[in-house]
Amino acid sequence: MEIRQLKYFLSVADCGSFTEASRRCYLSQSALSQQIKALEDELKTRLLERTPHHVVLTESGRELLPLARQV
Repeated sequence: MEIRQLKYFLSVADCGSFTEASRRCYLSQSALSQQIKALEDELKTRLLERTPHHVVLTESGRELLPLARQV
């Protein structure tokens, strides 16, 4: 797990959108998505539920959120 991945996770959680988070982080949407996927793979859990128009935190995502903010 890398700090930048947590930063990207926080951005997606705050924005509720990969598109807006990618703009905020100055990354392509696909690069941001790959980093979130890598974080999910490492933690062996889904952090975000993706829909066509927005993103919602899963239970695991809600548990990670305050810890990521502390880092």
